[in-house]
Amino acid sequence: MATTDLSAYNPKEVPSGKGKKVTIIVSEWNGDVTRNLLKGALDTLLKYDIKEDDITVKWVPGSFELIYSCSYEIRHKLRIPDGVIALGAIVRGETPHFDYIAEATTVNLGRLNADGLRPVIMGVLTTDTMQQALDRSGGIHGNKGVEAAVTLLKMMARF
Repeated sequence: MATTDLSAYNPKEVPSGKGKKVTIIVSEWNGDVTRNLLKGALDTLLKYDIKEDDITVKWVPGSFELIYSCSYEIRHKLRIPDGVIALGAIVRGETPHFDYIAEATTVNLGRLNADGLRPVIMGVLTTDTMQQALDRSGGIHGNKGVEAAVTLLKMMARF
């Protein structure tokens, strides 16, 4: 069980995103959590020199729909972004639905990343409880949206 801020990072190791264009795809499901993730990602990208006009935010119904939207962004746009962040929150329930959605989302976002067209960063929480999701979206364990933005900045600088 985590006891510290999981989103801690060394700001000196984060490259500038100046001149980069980013798309953030956000799940509407568990919106209290995903809005917090989005805020963390946006604040971090702006802090590291990405202009507000160079950030596009799009909403999809749930985490499973992140797959299609991320694929579309890196394959079918006139102006393909330099990187994409997928933000969602999948919280375990009473049925196996959690397992299917979590696995499909993880595997397919991973495939998009492996395709090598653009970095696709997975900022999708998979937790047992809503409290765990809140704790990891701006609560006592940091903000996965911040982590996703830092990861994207590092990946865009490398390639």
